[in-house]
Amino acid sequence: MRNRYTGAMTTPAPDAPLRLKLIVGSTRAERTSDPVVRWALPLVQAHPAFTTEVLDLRDWPLPFFQEGPKTIGDPRAPSYSDPLVKRWNQTIVDGDAFVMVTPEYNHGPPAVLKNAIDSVFFSFGFRHKSVGFIGYSAGIAAGVRAVEQLNTVMLETEAVPVRTQVLIPNVAAAFDPAGKPVNPVTGFGLQIMLDDLAWLGRALRTARAQGEPPPPTARLRAAMSAPRT
Repeated sequence: MRNRYTGAMTTPAPDAPLRLKLIVGSTRAERTSDPVVRWALPLVQAHPAFTTEVLDLRDWPLPFFQEGPKTIGDPRAPSYSDPLVKRWNQTIVDGDAFVMVTPEYNHGPPAVLKNAIDSVFFSFGFRHKSVGFIGYSAGIAAGVRAVEQLNTVMLETEAVPVRTQVLIPNVAAAFDPAGKPVNPVTGFGLQIMLDDLAWLGRALRTARAQGEPPPPTARLRAAMSAPRT
């Protein structure tokens, strides 16, 4: 099935693995997401429901969000204000499910991660797709406030967050010398999250293949402009 907004193919065969995009949401030089990703990535890759692509935002130096109707170009084949923004939208459109790895900065997610989400503009690339979160922090909060905010943000993109998230406190001491989590709940939580992502991702992919309603904003504009009787 083609995405009606970009023309990209978005729905593979029903029995094909879900295309999961793991987004690494920190770019700072001294980030502590690396041991988290080193542990989580092999488990994600081993899950039979998914084929996995890592989207490290260090490799995606997206400009600060500035898109609008005048910058996307031809709506039938949007060019956006920057070729990298176009490629980012195409990459997100190609996904069926997402895992976002996020630290917590000042009680929220990193600006680069929020900017990456905002940059998925007009393509509706997250729409009707499952998403889960791995949050971590240096203290006891475990990134929970960042994850709470991301749940709200992703609901606005019309993604569907799963209930179970992986929350890792005291990240510097969270893994043993072999890179395994010290707390077994961390591993159990990731498996539950991936299973839920898979179940929901399949259901949503099937529903997308059957046809999606236009975005709510488009329907609202159409309703407001229709003749009133």
